[in-house]
Amino acid sequence: MYDNDMNQKKREHVDIQTDEVSDFLRGCREYEQKHGGAIPPFARPAFHLSPYIGWMNDPNGFSYYNNQFHLFYQYNPYGTVWDSMHWGHAVSDDLLSWKHLPAALAPDQEYDASGCFSGSAETLDDGRQILMYTSVGKIKDAEGNLVERQTQSIAFGDGLNYQKYENNPVLNASDLPEGGSPVDFRDPKIFRDTDGHYKAVIANRAADGSGQILLFSSPDALDWKFESVLLKNNRRHGLMWECPDLFCLDGKDVLIMSPQDMYPSGLEYASGNGTMAVIGKIDPEDQTFHEQNNHSIDYGIDFYAPQTLLTPDGRRIMTAWMQNWDTVGHRKNTMGWFSQMTVPRELSIQNGRLIQREIEQYRHDPVEYKGVLLDHEKIVLDGIQGRIADIELVIRPDQSEDSYRKFKMYFAQDHRFYTEIVFDRENQTVMVNRQNSGTRRSYVHQRTMKVHAQDGVLKLRILLDRFSAEVFVNDGQQAMSTVIYTDQDKEGISFECDGRCLVDVVKYDLS
Repeated sequence: MYDNDMNQKKREHVDIQTDEVSDFLRGCREYEQKHGGAIPPFARPAFHLSPYIGWMNDPNGFSYYNNQFHLFYQYNPYGTVWDSMHWGHAVSDDLLSWKHLPAALAPDQEYDASGCFSGSAETLDDGRQILMYTSVGKIKDAEGNLVERQTQSIAFGDGLNYQKYENNPVLNASDLPEGGSPVDFRDPKIFRDTDGHYKAVIANRAADGSGQILLFSSPDALDWKFESVLLKNNRRHGLMWECPDLFCLDGKDVLIMSPQDMYPSGLEYASGNGTMAVIGKIDPEDQTFHEQNNHSIDYGIDFYAPQTLLTPDGRRIMTAWMQNWDTVGHRKNTMGWFSQMTVPRELSIQNGRLIQREIEQYRHDPVEYKGVLLDHEKIVLDGIQGRIADIELVIRPDQSEDSYRKFKMYFAQDHRFYTEIVFDRENQTVMVNRQNSGTRRSYVHQRTMKVHAQDGVLKLRILLDRFSAEVFVNDGQQAMSTVIYTDQDKEGISFECDGRCLVDVVKYDLS
């Protein structure tokens, strides 16, 4: 195993073979072992999980098992593009320092030959870990044509090696409600109910072409029964809904998912392929979700398919794929890996919204400035620089007649390149803009969200990690995530104001 290196430790990889591993999975593990170690630590994120080699997308099986946090993920070890979906696997003691394990699943059965798609994990009463995933295969239709079918399958394991169930798939087209699509039937999130039974929410496309979330139950995680259509989209928020997760938080039921092809509503849901949190209560009689409000989970450029776990001490933690299907062309093809996960975020609810707070135990050696006056000129502060940093800002107006209209922070900067965060006080918006980060392609490079800055005071927290920035506004009321591929020698950070403002700045090192 290796640490997902904050301190430039040597990377290693555990590769334990068993006789029960298929030739397909064994070949994948051998490929990982041979090629993953060639990527040097400084060419990866320091504390965001990236694939050992190749492509990563959705987080899968985010769970706590055998005294460790486990995070599986959609994985193509053989290239940095989506193809041939496996399950990659990593573990952590603290949710920030990750160790890669060998690939857990490969598409090596007839029912999943087209891919082991997204899913989740739980612990059985006998101590085994169960993985529930979407198995994608092909069948012949009435005309003899090969058509895709998405079913749900399971595998049992010990935290390292997993054996697929002999009676897979455990859910198929015959288990769908009337009008439910057998082609878009995916991404099971399994969990234990208060009575000990297993339940799972699964995404499906309804007869009207838009998404719906289905609820299933099982006494043993093997024999599943359809319970209800938990929530229907009815073409309100995009079309197909993906990657659902259902949990109780602060007295509310929360359903999160990733809608595709959304129309924006002002600055809400502006990503096209975005994410949504629905907060409300489940009716215990008919098992339907009564929504009270909904909102975007992350307003940045790169955030999709979030999944949560419950820690042993009762915290609800979320991570997501820090990428977006519309922007996967924004990349460097020379790194050997592509994409990363967000840093896990602790969730709570305030005023009907999800609050997202970053974990803070790795911060140290603060460099602090109080009441720095910005007066039209761009300034640099001694000790505030670098590509791995945790920076907190409080921006507030001074008492002059020239009180500020816009505040800007630049990072990953030199004389030519930079990424910027812009707070527009008049319009009450925050924008992340990477169009000058060194990209050579015209993908989506900026995103804007509405914020609330009472009396002109705004709090920002910016987490920088070589190839990304995660921005949190007003103690986690809102978040924006973006990846950047600016060369690592661009380490400058500076601040600028249109008008006059006062800024408190604290920069922490992370290790």
